[in-house]
Amino acid sequence: MITIESLKSYGANVEEGLARCLNKEDFYIKMVNLGLKDERFDKLADILASKDLDSAFEACHALKGVIGNLALTPLYEPISKMTELLRANTDTDYSELVAEVKSQRDKLLAM
Repeated sequence: MITIESLKSYGANVEEGLARCLNKEDFYIKMVNLGLKDERFDKLADILASKDLDSAFEACHALKGVIGNLALTPLYEPISKMTELLRANTDTDYSELVAEVKSQRDKLLAM
């Protein structure tokens, strides 16, 4: 179960995330759980595999906003890097970044 303490030990900037959620811990935890269940996480690798960089950018940019607002820093960093590469329409191998995003998300989901 995700708690404020487990998020702190994960490396999230809990104070920042809480501030965006009116300092309501229950609301913040609820938003974290909803954010981690965003279907775009599961679709991103497939979109990238299809080389639809515009759609991949849209999905990644939306995830960046959600995860950034929740201040889940270790997950935010690879999403942010991927977003900027996609913003520049960079045709590259995204597999390492996708794997890092999946790994960080899995750590949170395992709490």
